[in-house]
Amino acid sequence: MSVKNQGNKAVGEAGEQRATEYLQKSGYTILERNFRSRGGEVDIVARDRDGCIAFVEVKTRQNLNYGLPQLAVTQRKQHQISKGALSWLTRNRMHGRTARFDVIAVLLQDATDPKIEHIINAFELAY
Repeated sequence: MSVKNQGNKAVGEAGEQRATEYLQKSGYTILERNFRSRGGEVDIVARDRDGCIAFVEVKTRQNLNYGLPQLAVTQRKQHQISKGALSWLTRNRMHGRTARFDVIAVLLQDATDPKIEHIINAFELAY
């Protein structure tokens, strides 16, 4: 998938698609994508093989001019993801479930072979 000369939205969508495929190949079940609630958002909600709910933030870059993708998951962003995760758990009545926050960094320098780094349990719930 070539995203050359396309905006950040297209790059982000390409990265999320690659991350979704990566998770599925790794045995995760995708429960929801692009969950939005008041004040919070989660790119991918997935369940791992052990039944843990993973709230996954995907960061995508075409090159490293602005640094590693995962460094864009700032404390403010972690807070937004946390709020989205709590809303998702409430909406789906799953507050008792084991959950964590992951980050998937996608580097699309080589469109045929993107580099994907999955950081499991990347941060704690941010209030």
